[in-house]
Amino acid sequence: MANKNQKPTENQQAVGQAVSGTEEFLKKNGKLLGWIAVILILLVAICLALYNWVIKPARTAAVDDSFAAENYFAAGDYQTALEGDGSSLGFRDIISQYGAKAGKAVYMYAGVSELQLKNYDEAINYLKKYKGKDDILAARALSCLGDAYVGAGDLNAALSSYDKAIRKADNQFAAAYMLKAGITCEELGNDAKAVEYYQAIKDKYPQSLEAYDIDKYISRINQK
Repeated sequence: MANKNQKPTENQQAVGQAVSGTEEFLKKNGKLLGWIAVILILLVAICLALYNWVIKPARTAAVDDSFAAENYFAAGDYQTALEGDGSSLGFRDIISQYGAKAGKAVYMYAGVSELQLKNYDEAINYLKKYKGKDDILAARALSCLGDAYVGAGDLNAALSSYDKAIRKADNQFAAAYMLKAGITCEELGNDAKAVEYYQAIKDKYPQSLEAYDIDKYISRINQK
């Protein structure tokens, strides 16, 4: 049977002191804590209302508006895809009004459309903003960014973009990006580096379309 007069241990004393301290804190700051709880509840309510009444409707509207623009893009009507048809918005206005609420792909659509129209600076601006997580599409966007840099005359930036596309793709599509990188190296006067890209196509992707006539690129350099 336990001794009722037994002194509390050090741990028990520490717990008792902690409990007493907590009670004292709550007595002194109870009203403040209550207000903090009310404020937190209000903030959560405001965030939910903002999402349901502003963000969600804007996102729905952005997706609806982008539908027509995507159809024009698929049909190859890049000007209308960018500018709209009078009754529906184009990618330029969609991005201006909604940003990425219509989906991150709007930047790629807009960038590729500008690229097709040879508006290289605008294409670069849009494509640099594309942050899609799909590696294939991301690599495609980087390749298009490289094309836009070529059009703008910045070959070094183009080569950097092609290299990023190659690393991001890491599949049969990489051969196409390697070919672009090799041609860019030739334009920069770096034939040795160009051959490295061409040989990589031959060694790593022998079944790719680019590999079928890659020997002529290598032979052209070797005959210089």
